Amino acid sequence: MTNIAMKIENVSKKYRLGAIGGGTLKSDLQSYFARKFNKVDPNSKVNDKSYDCNENFLALDNVSFEVKKGEIVGIIGHNGAGKSTLLKLLSRVTTPTSGTIFYNGRIASMLEVGTGFHPELTGRENVYLNGAILGMTKDEVTEKFDKIVQFAEMEKFIDTPVKRYSSGMYVKLAFAVAAHLDSEILIMDEVLAVGDMKFQEKCLGKMDDTAHQDGRTVLYVSHNMNTIRQLCTRCIVLNHGKIIFDGDTEMAISIYSNVNPINLNIYNDCSKMKRTYYNVDLTHRFESIEFLNKEESIFFDDELIKLKMNLFSQRDEKNLCIRMIIFFVDDTPLGMSTSDPIINCRKGQNEIYFNFDSSLVADGTYKVRIALYATNQFGTERLYDVLDCGFSFVKKNNQASNNNMSWNHKVWGHCMLPKLIFVGNDIDE
Repeated sequence: MTNIAMKIENVSKKYRLGAIGGGTLKSDLQSYFARKFNKVDPNSKVNDKSYDCNENFLALDNVSFEVKKGEIVGIIGHNGAGKSTLLKLLSRVTTPTSGTIFYNGRIASMLEVGTGFHPELTGRENVYLNGAILGMTKDEVTEKFDKIVQFAEMEKFIDTPVKRYSSGMYVKLAFAVAAHLDSEILIMDEVLAVGDMKFQEKCLGKMDDTAHQDGRTVLYVSHNMNTIRQLCTRCIVLNHGKIIFDGDTEMAISIYSNVNPINLNIYNDCSKMKRTYYNVDLTHRFESIEFLNKEESIFFDDELIKLKMNLFSQRDEKNLCIRMIIFFVDDTPLGMSTSDPIINCRKGQNEIYFNFDSSLVADGTYKVRIALYATNQFGTERLYDVLDCGFSFVKKNNQASNNNMSWNHKVWGHCMLPKLIFVGNDIDE
């Protein structure tokens, strides 16, 4: 357990829905006896359809995971998934209904912008107040005060009442206090959503240094997938109070986005795919797309992606073209490839074949938006069919260097450019 910063075992949190208490003993008794004898509640509002007070809502359902020291773990999910409830439990703002939470170190948390700030006090006074709330002594705050103010870029406004601060100034000062607290675990809930871009980059750098240089653990909740991708080495996806994924950040983002689900089928029946583009006429359309001579849609460096496409045309057409746009699993566009005009595409069913060289595509899972279009002599394009995710594939065995390093998408992107060509040197031999 010495390497574990936090351990959550079978944690659940249950809340009661609806109003609790009517404000007076008389109204509470009236409502109680009305429910007991199945009569109309005299204190209810007209056409009131609110939940019964006895109905329960499970905000977290049997959640379990571990966080190691020095890890930066992202927690993502839709609104109401249980993210903030989980952080409140971890921050000991509230207690779990069931389950246990193990801590190994002091915790600092920022669950809301300006938590613990008093509007009538100055920035200087609020630094000491907020530091005390977070567990710092007065001497600790005094020792770190200049660094806090300098990091927050608040030198000119530190003696101004915070009620005159903008929301961005609030979050700068609040983050600076939390970041300089000597805690082993830092918990943050969407606190960078208010700050400007420059300060966000500064905060991300500070959080990264906090984890990797100081060995502190960071739990970070955000709806900004770019900051999640840039900061987190691991990601947890919550859905309706349950963990549905815990692992690789890119895969977690893909599951969270879920806009175009990844399918790795060899044969793709395009007739059953939903068309989301309104400006297509479907007089020429995709019927199916399949990979040739493959039992699974996994390709290596020395393999061409060979495709067979079935098209249906309502008339003869000689100028049809195919366009493919490749996206990483998180919807980041990688690049585009187009074909020459398809010759002799006749009315009715047509089979066409294409080869695609994916040797420059880095390791990973990709999905392809594919379009069928024609261009006239004036360069005007007419779309006939577009499939947001016509097919998907996995690329493997792309070596990042001669040392066989695994590809780092977060740092290097999703495309491997051609190798540098050595042409000589001026060293005499």
